[in-house]
Amino acid sequence: MRIAVYCDLSVVVTLPFSFNLNLVDKFIQSKLAWIEKSLAYFQTFKSRPIVKFGKREYKVYRDEAKQLALAKVQQWNKFYGFNYNRVNIKNHKSRWGSCSRKGNLNFNYKILHLPGELQDYLVVHELCHLAEFNHSKNFWQLVGKAIPNYQTLRKQLFHV
Repeated sequence: MRIAVYCDLSVVVTLPFSFNLNLVDKFIQSKLAWIEKSLAYFQTFKSRPIVKFGKREYKVYRDEAKQLALAKVQQWNKFYGFNYNRVNIKNHKSRWGSCSRKGNLNFNYKILHLPGELQDYLVVHELCHLAEFNHSKNFWQLVGKAIPNYQTLRKQLFHV
């Protein structure tokens, strides 16, 4: 027997053909906390637009993503006061952002489709690489000054 929660907020229980149906309620009750947690997780992303990602979508959203990234970098850099060179928008398959040794901040155009708090985390993360070009304890302390719940947001970003 297995249970699954999907992004459309449906809950599906799959049973073997000859399974005793009287045990289903007990199984669901034992998994209720997990079900509620999963539903809450998907509920937070329910209002996000569904976007097909590809070269065409990159061209459509690139300029808007750049405006957003620039605004967020300027906003958060008031807090940090780092020197950076350029802000670029990329069409990476598996990266949300990067920071070059030259001080260029690069963001995936899909930043546009993230919830605001994940956008903020992503920008702060890359900004902090201007001071700490690694993921050391000092780096995470720097991120934590502006985003105290960065650990939770980091996990969410990897599940998007």
